[in-house]
Formats: sequence, structure tokens, C-alpha cells
Amino acid sequence: MTSPITAPPPEVKAPRTRGRALELQGLRGFAALSTVVFHVWQQYHTYDAAGSHPPVDNPYLGALLSLEVIDLFFVMSAYLLTLSYARAAIDGEEGAVRPGRVFLFRRAVRILPLYFLAVLVVWSTRNPTLPGDWRDLVEHLTFTHVLDRERIFYTLGPSWSLSLEVAFYLTLIALGPLAVRACRGLRTRRARVALCAAGCAVLFAAPLAWISYARYVLEVPYTVWPVYFGPQARFGGFAAGMGLAVLLTALGGERGRLGPRWAAALTAAALGGLYALSYSSDPENLAHTFYHPIASALWFALLYATLHVRRAGPEPAVRRGALTSRWATGVGLISYSVYIWHEPVMLQLAAAGLLPSSRAGFPVAALAVVVVALAAGTASYWLVEYPASLLGRAKDGKGAAREFYPEPAATR
Repeated sequence: MTSPITAPPPEVKAPRTRGRALELQGLRGFAALSTVVFHVWQQYHTYDAAGSHPPVDNPYLGALLSLEVIDLFFVMSAYLLTLSYARAAIDGEEGAVRPGRVFLFRRAVRILPLYFLAVLVVWSTRNPTLPGDWRDLVEHLTFTHVLDRERIFYTLGPSWSLSLEVAFYLTLIALGPLAVRACRGLRTRRARVALCAAGCAVLFAAPLAWISYARYVLEVPYTVWPVYFGPQARFGGFAAGMGLAVLLTALGGERGRLGPRWAAALTAAALGGLYALSYSSDPENLAHTFYHPIASALWFALLYATLHVRRAGPEPAVRRGALTSRWATGVGLISYSVYIWHEPVMLQLAAAGLLPSSRAGFPVAALAVVVVALAAGTASYWLVEYPASLLGRAKDGKGAAREFYPEPAATR
């Protein structure tokens, strides 16, 4: 007997996002460049008895340069990786869901070879005599440095976010199949959508509750990094991406698609909200306390305006925009390598005296770091990341070994 979930009506099939791959890759490229500039911005802050002084005196320009985009990576990653589970749970497309071991294998060959190489190289240069800070090395290799207040930003400072990515992978392969099985018992599509949406809402609300408890009940300072950087505080970004996957699967087809003007308006509103968050940097401000959940919701809106738009005209004409320009998608292709290497590049350039030492030299320093980080990222992608990613094609979707690689490795 065929259950309702295994035979969804054709008009509610989930939309495929293959045609939006370039837009997402270009957006990832912009985000990677923004991340590099943001960390140079942090490096050029000066501190004295009067407080912190940013490298740019104009607060409006400073808000743009210091805009954090890490939540975009979380939302986008969760959206892409949750799609197959959402389609299986809502529309019964269970053949698209890879077994957990295959999913983890592909994620591992995607991120671990380059990450482990970078950790070993950077740690060894900063610990020339053994045993060195062996605890820092062990924590980075096991993705547990996000729980260490002292070492969270050691070795590869930005890599705390990879600890959250790994936590999300484990959460997804645990909750995804549970959601699929739970939805099998629901007779209507509306009930399946409601169950999946409710689960995402709970996962988004839990970090809000934790941040509120830590900040206003326990009065934990923001500088206790594991409290506010750990998965219990930052999972909202992944929950927002999971919710976006559920929403677009639920809408299906042309339902809910925005016209170009509405999409532009929603994009402008989301970017305006993100800019306002960056401008309101007072640690005592409510917006600062809940910066990342709010930012995740705004990135959710921006991605919706990017992915679920009515296209007027053939696809090639669409792909002439900024997000699909060759340079943006090129940076997006190497964005993981750029993300891994840009901080060591910046610190090495500074140690060698190749960056200006004064705050006034920030623009020159930012440009220099971007150029060298892109060069290092390009070399790293083709020499390490791309060859390693080919291993992901060694198994098919069911985990069986393949004898050849029919196409290039997919980008993240």
C-alpha cells in the first residue's frame, strides 16, 4: 500500500536549486572577502585606557567594514545540507538522502585534509620546541577549542566556526532521519510541513533562551567566549538555514516566488538590517547581545530573496549580475582555502614588517592581505582542497565504491 508521503502530487514537488548554484557561490565569494577585511579590521584596533579605537574614524564606513558574515556561512551551509532531508520528510524523496556514513565521509574529505594541514603547519611554526602547547594542538585537531576560553582563537583563530559546523553535521544526521520517520506517520503534507517547521523553530529558539539566561540571569561577560561562541549560543544560524530548506521545499514550484522588485526590496531591507546591527556595536545594546540570531534571520531573508525569485527571461541573462560574475564565483570557489589561510597570512605579513604599523595604514594592509590571501587560497585549492575533494566521489550516494570520477568535485 502506497503511503501519502511516497506519492506527493506533482504540483508540490520541491524546486531544484541547481540553477542558483552560481548565485550562492558568488555570495560566498563576497562573504569570504568581507571576512578577510573584518579580521584585518580587528588586527588594527588599538586599545588604551580610554577604550578601543577602530582603524577608521568614520563610524558609517566602519560599520560596513566591520560587518560580520559568519552567520551567512552557517545559514547557507545548513540550507544546502538540509534540503535532501526536507524533501524526504515533506515529499517522500527519500532516495536523495545519503546514509549518515556517506554524508560524514564526504564532509570529512571536504574539510579535514586542508584543515589538518593548516593546523599542523601553523602550530609547528608557533611551537618550534616540543612539547609546545600540546593541549592547543589536540583541541584544534578534535574541534574542541571552541570550548576553551583561553585557546579558542589560538593557531587558526577563525576555525572556531568549523567546530560548530562539525557539531551541525552530527546533529543533522541524528535529527534528519528522525524527522523523516516522524513525517511518515502524518497523512497530510501540511502536517509534515508544520512538524518540520516547528522543529526548526525550537532549534532557533533554544540559543535565544541560552543567551538570555547567560547574559541576564548569570550575567556572564561577553568575553567568556565559550558561553557565546559555542553551539548552544550559535546554533540559531544553522536552524535558520534548516528552516529555509523546509520553507522552500514546502512552497514548491512557483508558490511564494518573489517578483524582481519585491526581491530587490527584501534584499535591501535585509542588508539594511545587517548594516544597522553592525553600526550598533555597544556591548550593552540589546541588538549586540542578540546580534547573531538577528543576523541569521536577516541572512535567511536575503537568501530567500536570492533563491525564490521569478525569473523573467532565459537563465543566461540572469547570470550576468554581480553574484554570478566570474571574479565573485572564482573567489567563492576558493573561499574555504581563503578562510583557512587568511589569518596566518595576515599575521606572517605583520611579523615580517610588510604591513603598515599605524592605524592609518589599515587600507593598505587590508588590500595587501586580500591579495596575498587570494593567492594562497588559489594555490591551496588546487594543490590540496580540490584533489582531496575528489575522494568524495569514491563512493556513490549509497556508499558503494566507484571506479571513476565522471565530473569535477562540487564546490561547497
